[in-house]
Amino acid sequence: MKRTIVLLFMAISLAACGGSPSPLAPTPAAASTSKAAPPAPTPTLSLPSRIVFASNRDGDDDIYVMDADGARQTCLTNNAVADNNPAWSPDGRRIAFESQRDGNREIYVMYADGSYQARLTIEPALDSHPAWSPDGRHIAFESERDGDREIYIMSFDPQAGTGGSSQVNLTKNQVEDAAPAWAPYGTHIAFTSNRDSPNPDLYFMSADGTSPVRLTDNPAVDTLPAWSPDGRRITFTSYRDGNPELYLLYVDGSSLVRLTDTPATEFNPTWSPDGRYIAFVSDRDGNYEIYVMSADGSNVVNLTNNPAPDWGPAWSP
Repeated sequence: MKRTIVLLFMAISLAACGGSPSPLAPTPAAASTSKAAPPAPTPTLSLPSRIVFASNRDGDDDIYVMDADGARQTCLTNNAVADNNPAWSPDGRRIAFESQRDGNREIYVMYADGSYQARLTIEPALDSHPAWSPDGRHIAFESERDGDREIYIMSFDPQAGTGGSSQVNLTKNQVEDAAPAWAPYGTHIAFTSNRDSPNPDLYFMSADGTSPVRLTDNPAVDTLPAWSPDGRRITFTSYRDGNPELYLLYVDGSSLVRLTDTPATEFNPTWSPDGRYIAFVSDRDGNYEIYVMSADGSNVVNLTNNPAPDWGPAWSP
């Protein structure tokens, strides 16, 4: 597929270029010594809202939406070129995404039913990975228009449904800054950067680009941050134990917990709006699928179960 799992492998290239008490992973039950235990039933989860994601199940990368239990998987973009990295607006009415339909990767927006697809950025350089502010009046994104990857914001009018003005570089750093994620209280943006080490770490900054704070300091790659709905915790992808897995920590950098522990590749976490679940991408069953688990890492369920790759989930408000 075209540019599959973009931000995960972007993190690898960056390396080359240079809330409530924290949940604990459950301890596996001891196996019976008398006979093998029967296989555990697949958990049935009561999940809120919907999940938007990307897939190339129809031969090219498109944006799809499904119920949060995996039902009613529907294509929204149906475009012959790559559409990726969808993000819900805070009111749930719109979805921002990136597309190559005009020759290079730009930021677009559409209604949640796929109608009225409109271009927001017009640049010869890459623009990607949109992230909405909680009030819906700004969209953060990453861009290479200044020669390296930086975090920008632009204005959006949620009433008129128009945007793209007042595009401002927030990071202004001669390194790679990427994968913005807006805090639910609106005052900060988390992101990935290799400004202090060859491999990218997690940072957050004020929403105007000031006061950057390093959140992780690890020789391995830490990337793709996602805030919990209460703004107290961040889940992210890390290579610190050898392969990409999901981790969780508080925003002060404390109480690091590993959520997944498989030999597979696992990344792209996104929280349910009630904070009880995390959707993510994994190839544990042979190809990239969208999974969901409880916020403590238990009760993992495959939502998409499709022979084609699925990735880039984002939970609706």
